[in-house]
Amino acid sequence: MKWIYGKQDWKTFERGQENCYLMTNGLGGFSSLTMTGSAARNDHAFLMACTKAPNNRYNVIHRLAERIEKGGKTYTLSSQEFADGTREEGFRYLCEFSYEDTPVWRFLLGGIEVEKEAAMRQGENTVAVMYRVRNRSGEDIRFTVTPFVQFVSKGSDIKNGQKFLFGKDRVESGGLVLRIRTDGETEIFPEQEETYFYSYDVCDGRRSTGRARSGCRITARVKAGEYREISAVFTVSGAAYDREKDKTGPMTAGEIIEEQKAYRRELEKQAGFLSDTAKCLVKSASQFIAKRESTGGDTILAGFPFFEDWGRDTMIALPGICLSTRRYDEARSILRTFAEYEKDGLMPNLFPEGENEPMYNTADAALLFINCVWLYYRAAADSEFVGEMYPVMEQVVEHYRKGTRYGIHMDKDGLIMAGEGLDQVTWMDVRVGEILPTPRHGKPVEINAYWYNALRIMEFFSRQRGESGNDYAKLADQAKASFEKTFWMEEKHCLKDVISGTDADSQIRCNQIWAVSMPFTMLDEEKEKQVVNAVFEKLYTPYGLRTLAQEDTQFCPFYGGEVLARDLAYHQGTVWAYPLGAYYLAYLKVNGYSREAKAETEAQLEVLESALREGCIGQLPEIYDGENPVSSKGCFAQAWSVGELLRVFERLEEHE
Repeated sequence: MKWIYGKQDWKTFERGQENCYLMTNGLGGFSSLTMTGSAARNDHAFLMACTKAPNNRYNVIHRLAERIEKGGKTYTLSSQEFADGTREEGFRYLCEFSYEDTPVWRFLLGGIEVEKEAAMRQGENTVAVMYRVRNRSGEDIRFTVTPFVQFVSKGSDIKNGQKFLFGKDRVESGGLVLRIRTDGETEIFPEQEETYFYSYDVCDGRRSTGRARSGCRITARVKAGEYREISAVFTVSGAAYDREKDKTGPMTAGEIIEEQKAYRRELEKQAGFLSDTAKCLVKSASQFIAKRESTGGDTILAGFPFFEDWGRDTMIALPGICLSTRRYDEARSILRTFAEYEKDGLMPNLFPEGENEPMYNTADAALLFINCVWLYYRAAADSEFVGEMYPVMEQVVEHYRKGTRYGIHMDKDGLIMAGEGLDQVTWMDVRVGEILPTPRHGKPVEINAYWYNALRIMEFFSRQRGESGNDYAKLADQAKASFEKTFWMEEKHCLKDVISGTDADSQIRCNQIWAVSMPFTMLDEEKEKQVVNAVFEKLYTPYGLRTLAQEDTQFCPFYGGEVLARDLAYHQGTVWAYPLGAYYLAYLKVNGYSREAKAETEAQLEVLESALREGCIGQLPEIYDGENPVSSKGCFAQAWSVGELLRVFERLEEHE
């Protein structure tokens, strides 16, 4: 799917700031700026390198300034807002932006056409840019590209006293080296600094300004009537760069661009989807898979530009990101890593960096790990891998049954309790000091849905191994009998959110949808239909599910402002994209995958094309406002949002 934007999409400078592109390199590094080429937030970068995959990120090239000199005048093609209120308004010359496998910009200025195309290399901190300049004017021109750099960790600003060394083929600062290869000329000039205004960070109460410096630029002369290509390849390495690489003949910018296009097209082919939207999501999904140096395996980054790889997010995202796209090798690698780090029946929620220990503050990741093994088995028919994972899954169930950390244990009724003190262990995990905006200590509905599902999976695998499976069956039967009795609200025709003995119990939240969408569920068909209908009536929007019903007194209609305001609204009505996948899977299920149900689902999914055009192009975001979900907020590209919607498309095409 090719996304094409025209001048109507940047009628004003502000409109041009609304959407951004994203490229990734499989190491945690990325390239992301607005579609007009500006840095509108501190973690926008033309080259965000990752020196230790996937989280040691450095904002190296913050932006590119591009200019044309003609007839004694200078024209700026780049766009940028500065802290002093001034702006570069090159968007006025921008006539087209498109993104399919690479971002492409087309500028038109007084008979001069400039096409700009960029790409990142997989597995390298390298970004390439190609300018195709056709000078149809009657005058010679001079074209310049100036990289403004930071060399600071992601989210930071240039330090006072930070030293830069600008050379014709490199820039150095803080022990990092940015190597520059170009077929243009490189000029050195007295160091200059820019201070930017970050309009998106201001909206979220973050740092509003940031700085970048430059002392070199790429230049090229283009004669009247001439067509010329000017390219540059930027690569980050340590100060002790191995020059032997150069002897092998480094790739040109054009080769890097073509390689990236071929890579993305192969991903699309491998997944085998028919839907154009699903094909787009396949490519989007690939951007979250990265190497993890500390474990030697693969991982899934929760989202860009903010998040790292988290256990819960990985277990929710993996079925769509890896299995729906037929990337079984990556799925095995990720699951093996988690299996290695299992402790006391829990899976890491945050992997260690350096000498730090993993964090295990999640009640759902371990249960969803079992679900992932099941879904992998169903997709790949790999019994050998199940056998490898089986002892770990046994440990998970045993520790949940007997009790483990964070108050996680099986109650006498066969249901799981979780959470204690200030520890939030479900996905609604915001904590502000000693304030828990969504306290869910007790028996959360989705945790118990995952628990029952895990028990039935273990029953199946146990019997497949020649064992009786009776212990798992008995536990599952007990949980099923208790679940309906404990959670069902006849007056509301849906499920309680948690069993805690507080008013929170009867709040209508989206968590109940997983009691219907999981592979093994506990309710009868009629009650499952009622849950789906209640979720649709109270929580459904075309862009995601509300986390709390609008009529609830605690409902927050808007997400934004300072950190405290955002955190208090995070799960109090804010629309999340990823539960929408579970809703559609549940809807299809309770309607028997009928032709009518599939047609309705497909019709409702058509709006995703609009969502994919907005915010981060080709990606799905983390959240929207609760009352009127219009513009994406939070993380502009979220793994589990993409993964869960891919699962819906997979299910639709399975039942053709």
